[in-house]
Amino acid sequence: MNPSLPHLTDALLTLDERVATLTFNRDDLRNALTGSALIDDICTVADWVNRCDDVSVLVMTGAGAAFSSGGNVKDMAERGGDFAGDVAEVATRYRRGIQRIPLALQAVEVPVIAAVNGPAIGAGFDLANMADIRIASTRAKFGETFLNLGIIPGDGGAWFMQRLIGYQQAFELTLSGRIVGAEEAKTLGIVLEVVEPDALLPRAQAMAARFAAQPPKALRLTKRLMKMAQRTELKDFLDLCAAFQGMCHNEPEHLEAVQRMLAAQKR
Repeated sequence: MNPSLPHLTDALLTLDERVATLTFNRDDLRNALTGSALIDDICTVADWVNRCDDVSVLVMTGAGAAFSSGGNVKDMAERGGDFAGDVAEVATRYRRGIQRIPLALQAVEVPVIAAVNGPAIGAGFDLANMADIRIASTRAKFGETFLNLGIIPGDGGAWFMQRLIGYQQAFELTLSGRIVGAEEAKTLGIVLEVVEPDALLPRAQAMAARFAAQPPKALRLTKRLMKMAQRTELKDFLDLCAAFQGMCHNEPEHLEAVQRMLAAQKR
């Protein structure tokens, strides 16, 4: 039995035709991840997706002007909230707070699409990079701005970005702290597509629907393989592929898909 939609505090969640859409809903804070409940909401949804067989794709987007402004700069200025205390206290808050997001999203078993509706700055940029695919509105902007504030990407951003666009380009963006627009982000390989604002969510959901139409168990296994390929030696990876393929060949969804293909060829 699949769980019902989880209760969220600062985000909205919908489920339609196997596509879950998570909308960050703190426009008053430009969807900042700290100083809000968005960390808990994101991690709650990531766990729910893995337990809900009715979900095949997760889309993340922001309500209002921003995708996410990242850390709450006002709290930083006041040495309050997640940024209060000595070295050990701050480190503990990072581990128990924002660092839960990369671990949770890295473990999501279905494709994750970030529909970046506006600025994705600092940890908000890193959050977008944790998705499998990014589609950007023409209003989107991206900035790895931590050094501008005299801090480092404490949420794991340096790990994700260089795997996405390569070490050299990630290094330049991180050390310069500059803001790039949607078209440059596409050129760099940060985003897959750039669309007009009104077309953003429909385009992301259309892509999600195409993914969600695939056999659901094989879809989840394929996502796992894509992640494991990044950290597994070829011989071990091929052994894993063989085991996963054996699982697929024994699933009813495989035979159903084969029959659909054969029927289509007869038309």
